Amino acid sequence: MRVTGFVRRLAILGGALLLAAARPAEAPPDWLSAVNGAQAMAWVGAENRRSLAILHADPHYEAFRRQALALAQAPQRIPEPELIGGRVYDFWQDAKHVRGIWRSADPATYRSGRPDWRTDLDLDAIARIEHANWVWKGVTCEEVAEHRCLVSLSDGGEDASTLREFDLATDRFIPGGLGDGFLLPRSKQQADWQDPDTLLVARDWGPGTTTTSGYGFVVKRLRRGEPLAAAREIFRGRPGDVQVTPETFVDGDNRRAVLLERGVDFFSTEHNLLTASGLRRLDLPPRSTVDGLVDGRLVVEIDQAWTARGLGAVRSGSLIGLSLADPGAAPSLIWAPGPRQTVDAVATSRRAVVAAIYDNVRGQGWVFRPQGTGWQASRLALPPTVSVRIASTSPHEDEAWLGVTGFLTPSTLWQADTSSGEVRQAYALPAQFDATPYQVDQFEARSPDGTRVPYFLVHRRDMRLDGRNPTELYAYGGFQVSMTPRYTPVLGRLWLEHGGVYALANIRGGGEFGPEWHMSAVKTHRQRAWDDFAAVGRDLIARRITSPRRLGIRGGSNGGLLMGVEFTQHPQLWHAVMIEVPLLDMLHYETMAAGASWVGEYGSVSNPAERAFLARTSPLANLHPGVHYPEPFIFTTTKDDRVGPVHARRFAWTMAQMGLPFLYYEETEGGHAAGANLREVAEEQALEYTYLTRKLME
Repeated sequence: MRVTGFVRRLAILGGALLLAAARPAEAPPDWLSAVNGAQAMAWVGAENRRSLAILHADPHYEAFRRQALALAQAPQRIPEPELIGGRVYDFWQDAKHVRGIWRSADPATYRSGRPDWRTDLDLDAIARIEHANWVWKGVTCEEVAEHRCLVSLSDGGEDASTLREFDLATDRFIPGGLGDGFLLPRSKQQADWQDPDTLLVARDWGPGTTTTSGYGFVVKRLRRGEPLAAAREIFRGRPGDVQVTPETFVDGDNRRAVLLERGVDFFSTEHNLLTASGLRRLDLPPRSTVDGLVDGRLVVEIDQAWTARGLGAVRSGSLIGLSLADPGAAPSLIWAPGPRQTVDAVATSRRAVVAAIYDNVRGQGWVFRPQGTGWQASRLALPPTVSVRIASTSPHEDEAWLGVTGFLTPSTLWQADTSSGEVRQAYALPAQFDATPYQVDQFEARSPDGTRVPYFLVHRRDMRLDGRNPTELYAYGGFQVSMTPRYTPVLGRLWLEHGGVYALANIRGGGEFGPEWHMSAVKTHRQRAWDDFAAVGRDLIARRITSPRRLGIRGGSNGGLLMGVEFTQHPQLWHAVMIEVPLLDMLHYETMAAGASWVGEYGSVSNPAERAFLARTSPLANLHPGVHYPEPFIFTTTKDDRVGPVHARRFAWTMAQMGLPFLYYEETEGGHAAGANLREVAEEQALEYTYLTRKLME
C-alpha cells in the first residue's frame, strides 16, 4: 500500500502513525559517541555553524544577547549567604569577575544590607595562573572548628571535580602533595569531614571501585599528611549501586553524626551510622533522606508509607526525628503532609528544623523546635502565593535565611530567628521588568485518566482569548523535583514584554504533591506525565489562550526527554520545541554517562516489560520520515558528563538522515548546567528566545 502525504497527515491528526511503509533511518554511527572525537567534533562544528548563522542573523538576536548579559551581570542582585565560621560567604559573578569570586562579610554588615565584602578566592585569577577553565562547584566545610573547607572546582563545568583544602584564616589553599593540605585530583567524588584532620572519601580509587553509573562505591578514610594511596577502606557498597556518599552532620552542641549513605538506586538508600564500635545500619525505610541533626536527633524525610516501631503509621512525605544516642528508640513525628502538601526543602539551625513546605504549589516557611519528646511547630510570616526556598542555615546560629519569589514578585531575602519565629526582609531585588501589565493565574487541566493537573499562567491583564497569543509551556516532570513560581528577569524582558505568554505545568513525576505524585509516573507509568503535559497544552488551546501555531514547549534534562516525547507523540500540538541537554535514546541511556543511575526512574532494558515501554516511547526510536514535525532547537554541551551530548547528537543526526528540519547547538563548555560562565548563559538564553520568537511571533 502506498502511504501518501495526505494519508500520513490525516493519521497524525488522528493521533496514530500510519508509517509501516516508511523506510527507517540507519542507526547513528559509532563515531558520534566519542564525545571529544575528531569526527564527532567536526560534525558538531558544522551543525553549530549552520544553526548559529540562522539565529545570529535574526534581527532579535543581538538585542536579546545584550539584554540577557546585562541582566546576568547586573550588580542589583541579592548576594546569597552561606554562614561559615562566624562570617557570611557568597559566590559572586559579574562583568569583571566572569568565573567569579568567593567573598565574605561581617554578619552585622550583611544583615544591615551594606556588606563589607572581602575577596577570599578569585577564580579568574586562579584560572589565569593555572591555565584552567575552572568552574565553581561549591565548598564543604568542617563544621565544628569551621576554618578549613574543601573547595570543589570543575574543568569547564563537568560533574567531575578537583577538591582542594582552603584555610579560611589565611585565605589560602593549603598545599597538597608534600604539603599538609588535602588535595583530591579530578574524579566524580564525594568527600566530607570526619574531624578536622580526617576526610571520608568516595571516588574512583582505581579499577573495580566505581559503579556502573560512574560514581565511587568504596569509602576510604584519609588522614592529614597521608598520600591518597595510604587511605584505608572503611566501607564498600556494590558495583550495581548508584553511589556511596559520606555525610557529616553537626548540631548546636557539636554532636557529630557521620553517615555512609549507600544509594542502592536513585531513590533507595541504606543509611549506615559510623560509631565508635563500627557501622550501625539505621532502621529506616529505603526511600528516606537524612537532612540534618538537631538536639541530638537526626531529621529524616520519609518518602514512602512506613510503620515505625513505637510511632505507628507514618504517612509518605513526613518528617521524623531519630535519636542519635539510641537510634533503636521510637522516632518522633515532626510533620505530616495534607493531601496537596509537600515538604520541598529541609535544613537545621542551632536549635530548630527549618522547612519549605508547599500547599497546592504555594510556598510556606515553617520552623519546628524540639519540645520534650515532641516538636513545636510555627509558620513564618512570609508573603503568600510565592515560592519559598532555604538559602542558608548554620548549626551554630539561631537564624535561617529564606528566599521568597514569584513570577511577578522580585526576589527577596528574609532573615528568620529560629528561636522566636520572628522574620524580617533584609534584601529585595529591584524590579527588572515592569510587571504591572501582567497577572498570574492557576488553572487545572484534566489528564486522560481524570487526574487534575495544575499549571500557572503568566500573561497580560488585557490578553485576548483569540487563540493567537505566543505561548511558552515549560515542565520537568521527574525525580520528585517541583516546579514552582520564580522571578526570572530574562523571561520578563525577552518574552513577556514582546507579547509572550508563559505557562508552567506541574505534571506528575515531579514533587509538587509529595512522593506519590512522583512515584505515580515512574518507569512503565511514565506515560502519565507525558499525557499530563499534552493535556495542559490542549487546555491552553481550549481556553483560546493560544493555538498550535502559537504554542511552543521547552524543557531540559529529564524535561528534554519530555520534549522529545511530546515532539514525537504530538507533533501537531506545537510549532516550536526547545530540547535542552536531553535524554532521547532511551534504549541505550543506561550505557551513556551517568545513565545507569536512573534505572529507578526510567526502568531498564534488561526488564522485558520496561524494555517494551522504552521502545514504544523513546524519542529516537520513534522518529519517522515523512511526518510533519515542527522544527526543533536541540541544545546540549560537550562537557555534560551527567546526561552527555550523545543523546542530542544521535537525535539530530537521525533527523538529518530523514531530511527533517532542525536547529542544533552544542556548547563546548558548561557541563549539564549549560554554561560555564555568565556570558555563555546569556548566549544560550538569547539563542533560545530568538528561536521562540521566530517560531511563535512571526
